[in-house]
Amino acid sequence: MKSTEKFTDKAEVYAKYRPGYPDEYIQYLLEATKLNENSIIADIGSGTGIFSRQLLKRNVTVIGVEPNDDMREKAEQSLKQNARFISVKGEAEQTTLQDKSVDLVTVAQAFHWFEKDKFKLECNRILKLDAKVALVWNSRDASSDLNKESEEICQKYCPNFKGFSGGMDETQEVYHQFFKDGIYDFKSFRNDLELDFEGFLGRYLSASYSPKKTDVEYDLFITALSNLFEKYSNNGQIKLPNITRSYLGKV
Repeated sequence: MKSTEKFTDKAEVYAKYRPGYPDEYIQYLLEATKLNENSIIADIGSGTGIFSRQLLKRNVTVIGVEPNDDMREKAEQSLKQNARFISVKGEAEQTTLQDKSVDLVTVAQAFHWFEKDKFKLECNRILKLDAKVALVWNSRDASSDLNKESEEICQKYCPNFKGFSGGMDETQEVYHQFFKDGIYDFKSFRNDLELDFEGFLGRYLSASYSPKKTDVEYDLFITALSNLFEKYSNNGQIKLPNITRSYLGKV
């Protein structure tokens, strides 16, 4: 299955249960890149528009580039009232955007799906002079016992599981190779998630690797997660330790 097809049929659960990003991070990003109301951001792999929506609140223009029809149409439905949002069917390696046309490229929760070298060339083509690329993830705090146990569950019942965020947490060399001269600004922000049982299950079921209802592992996966929720929850709520990680630099 192509990476662009991995979220087909998951747009609804993705839009409903995936978390946003801290306001502190959005503020840092706009200040660090000196963007204003005249700026144009290309949000590559924009999915259902979670990150695009937060950027739009800062009165910038956002071009959401998304290859998956289900995900892109979900974003279009939810953001159609905002004249500053432009939806484009395109891929990270071939966005269809004009040369030197954008002030910032953002990639939220998607860089691990891209062909890195081709994407870097595309960024250099569409970015204005000295403009930057921001890569950001909402990542589970690896020091948490809850997250360690949930990873074991995913390894056991999700055949396509390769680690949270595609295993990108542990491959720092990727960023050194991607950014110009290996130079980038790394920032992290606490973004712990307070979830009820439905939200807890939904967070895992929105992942590309999670089994679908027709898969033999599905019921076992749900049972294991339900037991995990019972173990760590308090009064019907659970705290999922989460960190927003940002990498910002020229390419």
